[in-house]
Amino acid sequence: MKELAGRLAAVDPDAGAAVAVIAYFDRLAETRAGLEALVRGAAVLAGCPARLVDEERRVRLRVEPDGRRQDGAGAPDPGWPCAPLVPGGPPALWLERTGSDRPSVVDAVILERASAAARSVLDRTRGRAPAPPVDDPALVETVLDADAPPAARLHAARRLGLDTGDPSVRFRAVAVAGGSHRIVADGQAVPQAGRAGVGPAVAVADLPRSWAAARTALRFASDGRAQGPGSPVVYADELGGVALLGDIVVPGAEPAPDVRAVEAAAVDAPWMLRTLHAVASTASLRAAAAEVSVHHSTLQDRLTHAEHLLGWSVRTPQGRFRLQLALTMRQLMTNQ
Repeated sequence: MKELAGRLAAVDPDAGAAVAVIAYFDRLAETRAGLEALVRGAAVLAGCPARLVDEERRVRLRVEPDGRRQDGAGAPDPGWPCAPLVPGGPPALWLERTGSDRPSVVDAVILERASAAARSVLDRTRGRAPAPPVDDPALVETVLDADAPPAARLHAARRLGLDTGDPSVRFRAVAVAGGSHRIVADGQAVPQAGRAGVGPAVAVADLPRSWAAARTALRFASDGRAQGPGSPVVYADELGGVALLGDIVVPGAEPAPDVRAVEAAAVDAPWMLRTLHAVASTASLRAAAAEVSVHHSTLQDRLTHAEHLLGWSVRTPQGRFRLQLALTMRQLMTNQ
């Protein structure tokens, strides 16, 4: 095959390169190479990043052209050359090449041979794409229970269809207002059904830790109404050190003076809380005015009135931080 590739290259460089690609992936298949080796071969041969995504079997691999694995990029570009794992299936293997109307002959061969080899590996190591996972709240509760024996948690995870064999596959625990709990794959959209807190992405064995963080994040989530403006879905990853407030501010405790000031101001005008939240959460007063759909001068008048009620200015960095803290503490005192 190597000799044939050399002869063809002298006559037709693309044909010679295509034969060399075929020989390369044949050798990988003969040695029963794994998925990462196949994606790495596609990236190195193509001279651009390559990625393999099989959502049903929770496989995500991305390799740079220098051979380094680097997962975690955004969604694939529809313009990238791609190939499915099965005929007629959705795209699963991409070459991150831009600036061309269609893939070259060599790209097409790389995609065809690499996807076929990847399909063989997946069928051999992970079986066919699994049936939809069991939706059993009791199993979810077991997986998230830090006090449950590890063997019981792994057994429940397998029953739910979670990948327990690959530690690189990540999941997030989701705490929903009302006491329900869910598990979603990292990158999967969180079902919107009221307030929710989302824990960090972890391996299956660490889901109890993600669940604890999700419950804390839920306390920072808002129902989105005028009396509780803010985001209805809060990710624990994005809270940073603010999450420590969840351990300090206890629901039902005596509110801090600034929280009492916010409560008193809220009673004064129906627009107050939404306006204060916009000022605390946007980059400028003009952005805050746009957020609440009022003219900039109207916002200025509102803030003058609000500052009189609160007892401090909300137009300075220190005043905005004080307002953010008061609104956050108020939210935590409301939510269990």
